[in-house]
Amino acid sequence: MFKKLSFFFLAFLIVSCKSKKETIKPEVSSITESVYASGIIKSKNQYQVFPSVSGIVDSVFVTEGDSVKSGSVILIISGKAQKLNKELAQLSAAYTDAEANKGKLNDAAMLRELAKNKMQNDSLLYFRQKNLWEKQIGSKTELEQRQLAYFNSKTAYNSALIKYDDLKRQLDFTSAQSKKNLQLSGVLENDYSVESDINGIVYSVLKSKGEIASPQTPIAIIGDARDFILEMQVDEYDILKLKKNQKVIVRLDSYKGKVFEASISKINPLMNERSKTFLVEAIFITQPEILYPNISFEASVVIQEKQNVLLIPRNFMLNDSMVLKVEDEKVIIRTGLKDYQKIEVLSGITAEDELVKPE
Repeated sequence: MFKKLSFFFLAFLIVSCKSKKETIKPEVSSITESVYASGIIKSKNQYQVFPSVSGIVDSVFVTEGDSVKSGSVILIISGKAQKLNKELAQLSAAYTDAEANKGKLNDAAMLRELAKNKMQNDSLLYFRQKNLWEKQIGSKTELEQRQLAYFNSKTAYNSALIKYDDLKRQLDFTSAQSKKNLQLSGVLENDYSVESDINGIVYSVLKSKGEIASPQTPIAIIGDARDFILEMQVDEYDILKLKKNQKVIVRLDSYKGKVFEASISKINPLMNERSKTFLVEAIFITQPEILYPNISFEASVVIQEKQNVLLIPRNFMLNDSMVLKVEDEKVIIRTGLKDYQKIEVLSGITAEDELVKPE
């Protein structure tokens, strides 16, 4: 008898549960179509600092949180060999300086003038002897000697001209080259001093004194202290819906229960092949009072907004195009905007219709 009562009670419960179906009536409210995105916050102009040369860190002049100006020295890499190279370049520049070698050039100029004077004198004697020979005065041997002396002195003068020009060109080149080497040495010496490129704040110092620094490894992270950028990853299926200046609703884990407004400032056109996403940047319209780089966030990019429209929960839809009334009547509806929970109904039902949640 007890078993029969239990069976009937269980059957009654099953029938009662089946009869209690969830019902609702459509509501008139607002709806927003949006695209979901997530990402991290970065400081404006945030960048990783890389040294130009390799070496041992000699001195570190900043710590996390320090403000820096453009050109401020962050750290110095030991460059003893480079200092010696610079000293050698200074010695070379001093030795090959044009003023220091002015005496050599003056000697060449003096030899050139002596050769010129001798050529002019030999020329005078030759043409005088030639005129005399035309008058049958003197001997042909004497004329030939004067002619040979003139040609030799002329050759010597031309040689002196070439030597002077070559010496001047060589001295000018050597002087200019040594000065450039000195400048280059100075630039290379400056490479051992790593400076900030912007006015901002030091967010991270990644090297300590005595550690090895190289151009392949960052030594610090610097960025703007006040302005921040939201970097979002947007799925390729949604990217065509996004445009610049669209409103973005931002939710930060650090500010639970609060929302902030931003605006799309940049859409990077190249898709990440691994994640199948696009990088989209936004800037705050209403910015939190305190922010730090690499804070994570979730965002909704507003595509469309409508007020006073007929809405039903998305889970009351049947086959994406129908709803079920309490009379077990299936009705085809036309839908509009959708969000994560609700969907706009354009036609097919009214606010007075009672709908049943499909099983």
